[in-house]
Amino acid sequence: MILSSKLETVKHVDSAGYTYESVVNDKNGVRVYTLNNGLKVYLAQNFDAPKIQTYIPVKTGSNNDPADNTGLAHYLEHMMFKGTSKLGSANWAKEKPLLDEISALYEIHKAEKDPEKKKTIYRKIDAVSQKAAKFAIPNEYDKAVSSLGASGTNAHTWLDETVYKNAIPANELQKWLKIEKERFSELTLRLFHTELEAVYEEFNRAQDNDARLVNYELVDALFPKHPNGQQTTIGSPEHLKNPSMVAIHKYFDTYYVPNNYAMVLVGDLDFEKTIQQIDATFGTFKLNPLPPKEKVYEVPMTEIVARTVKSPSAERLQLAWRTDSYGTKGARLADMVANILSNAGECGLIDLHINQSQKALRAMAYASPFKNYGVFSLVIVPRSDQTLDEAKKLLLEQVDLVKKGAFPEWLLKAVTNDMKIHRMKSFETADGLATALYSSFINDQEWADELSELAEYERITKQDIVAFANDFFQDNYVSIKKEKGINDKLVRVENPAITPVQLNKEAQSDFLTEIISQRSPEIQPEFIDYAKAIKVENLCGKKISFVENRYNDVAQVFFIFPFGSDHDKELGLATQVLQYLGTYSLDAGELKEEFFKLGISHDFRTTADQLVISLSGLEENLQSGVKLLRNWLQNAKPDEEVYRQNVETILQSREVGKKDKNRIMQALTSYAKYGPISRFTDVVSAERLREIRSVEMTEKMRNLLHMPYEIFFYGIDFASFKDDVKFFLEEETVPVPLRKIYPEPAAEGKVFFASYDMVQTEMSKVAKGANVNLRNFGKINVFNEYFGRGLSSIIFQEIRESKSLAYSAYVSYSANAELNRPDYVTTYIGTQANKLAQAIQTMDELMSELPQVMGQFENAKTAALKQIAAARVNRTNIFFNQLKLRKLGIDYDLRKDIYSEIEKLTLNDVTEFYNEQVKPLKYNTALIGKKENLDIELLKKLGDFEEVSLSQIFGY
Repeated sequence: MILSSKLETVKHVDSAGYTYESVVNDKNGVRVYTLNNGLKVYLAQNFDAPKIQTYIPVKTGSNNDPADNTGLAHYLEHMMFKGTSKLGSANWAKEKPLLDEISALYEIHKAEKDPEKKKTIYRKIDAVSQKAAKFAIPNEYDKAVSSLGASGTNAHTWLDETVYKNAIPANELQKWLKIEKERFSELTLRLFHTELEAVYEEFNRAQDNDARLVNYELVDALFPKHPNGQQTTIGSPEHLKNPSMVAIHKYFDTYYVPNNYAMVLVGDLDFEKTIQQIDATFGTFKLNPLPPKEKVYEVPMTEIVARTVKSPSAERLQLAWRTDSYGTKGARLADMVANILSNAGECGLIDLHINQSQKALRAMAYASPFKNYGVFSLVIVPRSDQTLDEAKKLLLEQVDLVKKGAFPEWLLKAVTNDMKIHRMKSFETADGLATALYSSFINDQEWADELSELAEYERITKQDIVAFANDFFQDNYVSIKKEKGINDKLVRVENPAITPVQLNKEAQSDFLTEIISQRSPEIQPEFIDYAKAIKVENLCGKKISFVENRYNDVAQVFFIFPFGSDHDKELGLATQVLQYLGTYSLDAGELKEEFFKLGISHDFRTTADQLVISLSGLEENLQSGVKLLRNWLQNAKPDEEVYRQNVETILQSREVGKKDKNRIMQALTSYAKYGPISRFTDVVSAERLREIRSVEMTEKMRNLLHMPYEIFFYGIDFASFKDDVKFFLEEETVPVPLRKIYPEPAAEGKVFFASYDMVQTEMSKVAKGANVNLRNFGKINVFNEYFGRGLSSIIFQEIRESKSLAYSAYVSYSANAELNRPDYVTTYIGTQANKLAQAIQTMDELMSELPQVMGQFENAKTAALKQIAAARVNRTNIFFNQLKLRKLGIDYDLRKDIYSEIEKLTLNDVTEFYNEQVKPLKYNTALIGKKENLDIELLKKLGDFEEVSLSQIFGY
């Protein structure tokens, strides 16, 4: 068929006799098959690595939840990891009757209204669950896919989608299909009440998330009838407390049918062989007609709906209008308006008139289309001397400019060019293309429609946008004021008392045994010869490295300076100030516009020991981008008023950060790790900020051109690039400042506590280890996989699966990235205050002696080897991996040594490593939570207890 954008979909028959569709001139080479049972299969090739990115998107989410069972789709997603009658059961004949009994008890529990009687029923559920757990094998699905060497194993649920994810070695496709066929063949709700506890934790965790707090209120007001706003993905607390296993089974049987989900595979695959393998497995499922769904229509909004929410974080305002659905012209127009207001080039109306002018701490616009309807939103964080109403006026003034057409016409072309570059970079990766494919499936879009979308954007004129804006932006929006205060809308889901279940760690189902014993053709690891992969030359005394881009026309250049904030803590300040300055010939706004017209993005990144300035965009425009950058650095025009405004913005942003839970936890953990003197606390003081003059900052930027640095170019035409960049190079006349060495004291068993009004409690313990040792990298890799991180780790199984003590818990051994510097061990628990004591005890018991579970260790070792074997280093990673290795004093691919070490590794080796390098360590503890909810006397028993102030941990 011919679409409006001239892209044509054609049908073919492959050599195996399967019919598929493709789009003429699709550079991605996507094939779309539809099997006899209605299953859609999206295949595309990407030979970056012998891997395949897989997604199984199901066209159902929280919008399909029954009205009396909200949160069901999300909970089902969790249960899809629990296995089946064959996967995850030690004895299905004995386990099934017990699961059936539990299911029946939940129905009685749901129907019962008397609270005390409900507790009695739940105690019975808990007792029967203990019996059933004796036949359950935890995390067998995760063990199965990790035995393949899978990575990125996860899933998510949203409004209209539930998506299951894995990246697998290409040689394991057949086994992966076997595992997934088994998983999608039936639903087995084992370990149901312990996982329900995890969902309770997730609900309570969401209560501490400011973005969710505002969004829940916003969509509720914006969609008073539609499930978009009336059914949150995680579900209502009342429904979470009264689950129905019967309803979950019914939901699975209704929506998890082949004509309602798809297989998306992008990577190192053979089209004909792959479709035959998929048909032989998933093609055996039967088509099942979907129930008719009545479409819910919203009444047009005709007034402003204003609401207020409160939390301890800083104030902000969010405005939102209801838009048309994904793939419509209305949705595209809303997206274009959002980009005219704020865009990647930072030269939209909000960018220039609010952010660049520093009239607020930050502001932005975005459009988010859903399968049905969508949201256009404006967000602003005001300055301390602004009211939320004054901030709102600033936003609406920018909207009025769009309605008047007071924006340059070239901006439309620049926006669409930026979209093209973004798509080009995204589609060159297997994950980027696979994500676009599953999104098109979920949103009922043909692949040709997706590929035609940019052409549709290019058809949009300024006249179209002005007409749309005048019709769209009326007093028909939602206004959410997020004020600082006590959140009076918190609803904590009380966790019912459960007895920890005993896990069958050593047991293994026949299904998993068969998967592990089945041999696949081996993938041999490939290690980089950096001397061959990177071309290095000397240009005017500068080292210049080159890696060829074999994928597209997007080039990147990096200027890498061998010094950072440890050498000059005002360096990051100077690069930040530069963003608000223009040159003697272009003001700051005009400079941003010039970059955006070229389609060139720039980035300044300062780390402890390095400054990297980079440009990215179409290679044909890169020379102009480099000239623009050089002119900016060399001729940045000091502006004292702009600098003073910037100082106030920095100081107010610091205060905003001191109200943010995540930022406080970051500061607290750093304080526990390093003490009062660290990079985190050693900030430029307010007094020094006010002493500095703008010219000091511009001079610092100008000096960069006369300091040592090297250049890395990723593109196609190296010869031309060298000619283009010569003018950039200056004689080195400015020395590198000496590096400041920060203390890294050993932990002394101290407990640092910060009180914050939140539902959950977060605890992180950190210990300083020995200096980094390259010979330990293999052991560290397997230790983390086996013990500390991931869904099949010992920590996850014991703390979450067995005892339901935390939604998130891990132990991580982090090797230092720099020679002669110490490694660190971190443990983390995010839980409820009333479960903290038991969570701490369980973590301490697990850390006292490394558990000895041979089967799990071998699985972790196999997974680590297969992940390395299937990994390939390409694109800019070739250079930056080598740059990282230099800090460790080597110039070869360290993965070769790691692979050899893991091949010979035994559980005794890892245990010995643990006993020598981890077990003797002392820890400091960082803990954040609501003081009134915590047992402070218990916390004092953990070590030398100190309640710290925010000024202590932030350094200001």
